[in-house]
Amino acid sequence: MFNEKMVLNLKVIAPDCTVWEDKVEEIVLPSTTGQLGILSGHAPLLTAVDIGVMRVRPAKEWQTIALMGGFAEVENDEVKVLVNSAEMGDSIDLESARSDFESAKSSFEAADKGDNRLEKNRASQALRKARARFQAAGGIVSV
Repeated sequence: MFNEKMVLNLKVIAPDCTVWEDKVEEIVLPSTTGQLGILSGHAPLLTAVDIGVMRVRPAKEWQTIALMGGFAEVENDEVKVLVNSAEMGDSIDLESARSDFESAKSSFEAADKGDNRLEKNRASQALRKARARFQAAGGIVSV
């Protein structure tokens, strides 16, 4: 059971739905300046959220959520994460995500060899999104 003094109320909201609304003990958020750990009693904060994997721990087991960029606000043990898109890791098919990641990686490598900056940026963005989904589904990405 939760100790009420040691929990955070977390809401993850995308334009089309609320992806998560529950109490958690710990959050690791992909901010634009790196991974950000949040526990009960965290100082007030407003930060940009990067494309990546948010990890939440409602009890003993960690759960993952693929985030596609946005903002997060922390205040009085309330965490609101407003994102462009989000998907629970356990709802993502691992093999489909692996295939999408490999395809995005190939597209990025091809675009990176060319001179079209717009194409490079789009391929880079698609690769980051595919990587986040793959990692949230449990896939391991080598550096």
